Amino acid sequence: MKFHSIALTAALLSQTSAFTTTTSTGVHTTSTSTALNAKTVSFKEDSRKKLVSGINQVANAVKVTLGPKGRNVVLERNYGAPEIVNDGVTIAREISLADPECNVGVRLVQEVASKSDSKAGDGTTTSTIMTQAIVNNGMKAVTSGVNPIALNAGIKKAAGMVTDKVRELATQINGIEDLQSVATIASGSVDMGRIIAQAYDKVGENGSTVIEESQTLFDEIEFTEGLTIDRGYISPYFVKDQERQVAELVSPRVLVTDAKIDNVNEIVPLLEQLVKTKEPVLMIAEDVTGDALSALVVNKMRGVLDVVAIRAPGFGQRRKAYLQDIAIATGATYVAEEVGITLDSVTTDMLGTCDRVVIAKELTTIVTDGKQEAAIEARIAQIKREGEEADTDFDKDKAQERVAALGGGIARIKVGAATETELKDKKLRYEDALNSVQSARELGIVPGGGACLAYIQDKFMDEILDSFDDEDQRAGAAILMKSLSEPCCQVAENAGIEGAVVLSKIVELCNEKGFGFGWNAANNKYCDLMEAGVVDPAKVTINAVENSASVAGLVLTTECLVTEIPVFESEEDMQRRFDSEGMGAGMGMGGM
Repeated sequence: MKFHSIALTAALLSQTSAFTTTTSTGVHTTSTSTALNAKTVSFKEDSRKKLVSGINQVANAVKVTLGPKGRNVVLERNYGAPEIVNDGVTIAREISLADPECNVGVRLVQEVASKSDSKAGDGTTTSTIMTQAIVNNGMKAVTSGVNPIALNAGIKKAAGMVTDKVRELATQINGIEDLQSVATIASGSVDMGRIIAQAYDKVGENGSTVIEESQTLFDEIEFTEGLTIDRGYISPYFVKDQERQVAELVSPRVLVTDAKIDNVNEIVPLLEQLVKTKEPVLMIAEDVTGDALSALVVNKMRGVLDVVAIRAPGFGQRRKAYLQDIAIATGATYVAEEVGITLDSVTTDMLGTCDRVVIAKELTTIVTDGKQEAAIEARIAQIKREGEEADTDFDKDKAQERVAALGGGIARIKVGAATETELKDKKLRYEDALNSVQSARELGIVPGGGACLAYIQDKFMDEILDSFDDEDQRAGAAILMKSLSEPCCQVAENAGIEGAVVLSKIVELCNEKGFGFGWNAANNKYCDLMEAGVVDPAKVTINAVENSASVAGLVLTTECLVTEIPVFESEEDMQRRFDSEGMGAGMGMGGM
């Protein structure tokens, strides 16, 4: 098996009717010789009805999972056993409808769920439920003659007012108990919450936590040395785990350079050595572009070389310092022209090593193998001296950041399960909980179970609506405010109790005893939710409101929908096309 340079890659790809090109931003696009399909065009109410139908179908599937007594959803797979999940964004991503117009509505809900997941790591089900409520009530308003543009403006303005109220009501995290409460609610498990709290207590703010698979049936936690880099993969084509949107390398070699890699010929000799030894590689450089990036991506996708490239953190002289820190932590040789080492002269003995690397969209976690412990301690001592001698507070802060990055430990949560299905579900729940804890540390916490939004609806409805002079905008604000109680009601419905009854009791309690009281679905009791540990990160709540208002507004202001008419091939036509494109048995990976 041989690493293919860009010239050979282009030759291989030209055997098919599709070809890969690279834009100036490094994003790969695929073009084909297939003629454009015919389109369906629908207008006004017809277009919006199809969107709403798709939104309702995916929202109805997702919302049954909300709360501690939420139900499961079974996902059929093309291969293997069905998957049982309780994670909103995972369910939303799996849904695709036969009707292309309805499917656009599905895609919009997937967008709102993904936004909530990427920004706050949780709250996808809440944002989906609110989107559904705003869209359905908004459609009624538009049908009755309300101006959709003004309606949308009212929705967005009210959403901003609500998020301001959430920030005002939020309480900052106060100790490990609060973190455990957040993790327990997000994961739906006291044991998971305890393990995550233990991880954060040990590694602190500067450490990182990664999720791994255990070889046993039990969940375990280990603490090792490592560092985090606030940079992610350069191209999404490096991602293998599409569901989690991360790339992982086990026992990789590490290249650390301040060079900009744009000519693949400079690194082909090194990469061919790695192909022979079948070693994965993490490349950290100023940038990777052009034919170098194209060649890496194609060889990754073809299974020739397990590689991921990330950009170096920092800028200017600080970038060089960060790169030298990484080189010391991994035992790599710092490759730079200023030290007399060029890319084309790099050999495998100049590469560093580590135990494992997890690369996300905007963050890379390197779990070191313990071989460089003495060198890391010496480097930390050196950086501390530099910080003490620094002239400015900015330089002192940057030195502290570098010490934290090198000295922060890594908690490795090893997840065990009896079956693959259970394992996948537990890993998703651990990740939800970790993301929720991170969000809680940023903006604090609020009462959970939808109680915070229900309180804002009852307490501030008149205040917010009275701030609107325009009637149509006020109608939009009223729709947004009405949607705030939907998550609370859905938590109750999933527990088998009438949502309106629970909502009424919560409002009564808050009026009598103040903010923070609500219904604990886990034990069917009304109580002070903050004291009971039933809390949500304020950031998650804020993102749910903002994202649902944004996507719902797009639907309500839609006046035309253009979709492709699906073209179905017979098995005979499909086989003839595959044969003509050279995709038959002879294509393979021979000669690699």
